[in-house]
Amino acid sequence: MNNKALFLDRDGIINVDHGYVHKPEDFEFVEGIFELCQLAIKKGYQIFVITNQAGIARGYYDVATFESLSSWMVNEFAKQAITITKVYFCPHHPTKGVNQFVMSCDCRKPEPGMILQAQQDFSIDLKDSIFIGDKISDMQAAKNSGIETRILVDSRYTDESPSEKVEGVMRIKQLQQAHKFVI
Repeated sequence: MNNKALFLDRDGIINVDHGYVHKPEDFEFVEGIFELCQLAIKKGYQIFVITNQAGIARGYYDVATFESLSSWMVNEFAKQAITITKVYFCPHHPTKGVNQFVMSCDCRKPEPGMILQAQQDFSIDLKDSIFIGDKISDMQAAKNSGIETRILVDSRYTDESPSEKVEGVMRIKQLQQAHKFVI
């Protein structure tokens, strides 16, 4: 395993988190995301999206709608000479929802299932990989999978309670500050 990866949360990192974004017209790219990904590719990283999508369990949109938006997003990256290797998503929610996706699982962050699946699918060296997210659960999933470089972008979700430790995490205010960690 010698492939390294840049794992990105979607809502809040790739796109502005407007809440359950599922249509291209509501998808607003975060400033600096393309430049960050271009740098990562130059440094030899494969790029993966790791995203919880509880809106599917809640019935706000279905898997086909999510996959359609993901294809659109991947194509927008391709226009910037960026390859997104794969989008991994968890459609589940442990308690809230209206369909068969209401369940506990090992893929919903903070569980590491999506990251570990990417590792298996693409022979990723997690110790040399990076995870960028905007929630404590992103950092927990990265830690639970063995990723050492964990970057937390401050957001409305990062005012953690004392019980939610973020030890070993680099905290940044804006995505552009992540460039210095992509080595």
